[in-house]
This record gives sequence, structure tokens and C-alpha cells, in this order.
Amino acid sequence: MGMFSNFRYRKISQTVTVNDLLKEIFRKSIHFCAAIVPFFAAWNYNWTIFSLSLVICLYIFCESLRLRGISIPFISRITAFAARSRDQGRFVLGPVTLALGVLFALILYPPEIAKVGIYTLAFGDGIASLAGRLLGKTKIPFTRGKTVEGSIACFTAVYISSFLVLYNPFYSLLIAFLAMLIEMLPLKDYDNLVIPLVICSFVCLLP
Repeated sequence: MGMFSNFRYRKISQTVTVNDLLKEIFRKSIHFCAAIVPFFAAWNYNWTIFSLSLVICLYIFCESLRLRGISIPFISRITAFAARSRDQGRFVLGPVTLALGVLFALILYPPEIAKVGIYTLAFGDGIASLAGRLLGKTKIPFTRGKTVEGSIACFTAVYISSFLVLYNPFYSLLIAFLAMLIEMLPLKDYDNLVIPLVICSFVCLLP
């Protein structure tokens, strides 16, 4: 156990430990799971909307109990493990904004446009965070720690995912550039809401 503990807290960069990276991978794996939601929506739209709404309500209920000291088996442990240091002792908002971002995209926009916004959230934001943690060295001023490496990873991931939906290299380039700019903003957990809604609205405006 001692060796494992020492390994978990070994630094892999100036500021990131193995434990930090494991937590980030776990958090972003939830982001990546958002990418499968459009497939469920195509199969059964109403069931998907209902399921997402139910998950949001269930999570809010469980998280409220956790803050009162009432632990919910499995769910509370997952939340505690995934929480960032800034979330300690507070309501962990990220899963709610993530699910709401996906839900609003599905409700407000046509399926293909919603898919672009959801993929941008799942892959762009997720890969940017992991790349920033692993490879990030060049900080971008006024972004509260965002890195050039993370932004490039975001641009690449969004370009590829958008192209696979739209098959339009120019549109994909514009979407990737906009997503990169949004990802640079210090929005904290609210980027889960802003990214899909802004991207979907932008795609709607394309000729």
C-alpha cells in the first residue's frame, strides 16, 4: 500500500501527480460517454430525453444527501473521487452541467446539429483537458491555467469530430476554431453548458 500511495502522488509534471491524472481521466471518461447519447436519441428520442432528465434529478438528490453527510453507495464514492480540489465540501456541479448541455442540445436543435455540439463537448473539452495535464507547458495569459497544447488538442479533436458529421472541411475548421476559443475561457463547470449551445447555434447560422 505504501508503494502504491507513493506512486499515486508521484509528480509527472511540475504541478500534476499521477493521482491528479487518474482523476482527470476518470472525469473526462464521463465526458467521452456523452458521445454515445446521440445514438440513443436516434434509436429512441423520448426515452433518451426522459433518461437524461431522470439521471440529472437522481444525481442532484444524491449529491444533496452527500453534502448532509448521508452517503449513497457507489454514487457518493464516484462523486468524491472525481471531485476537484475546488469542489471539496461543495456541490459537485460538473455532472449536472454536462447532462444539461447534452439535454438542451438534443431538445433545441436538429439531430445532426445537436450531434456536432455534443461531440464538441465530449471530445474537444475532454481531450483538451487531458492534453493540457499531460503535455501542457505553455500557459495562455488570462485563461487561468489553460495551455497552448491543450487548445491545439481541442482544435484537432473538434475538427475531426465535426468533419465526420458534416463532411465539410471549411465548416469544420470554423467550428474547431470557435470551440478552441470557448475552451480557453475560464468558465469552470459552466463550459459544459456553453460549449454545446454556442456551437449548435453557430452551426445553425452557417449557410
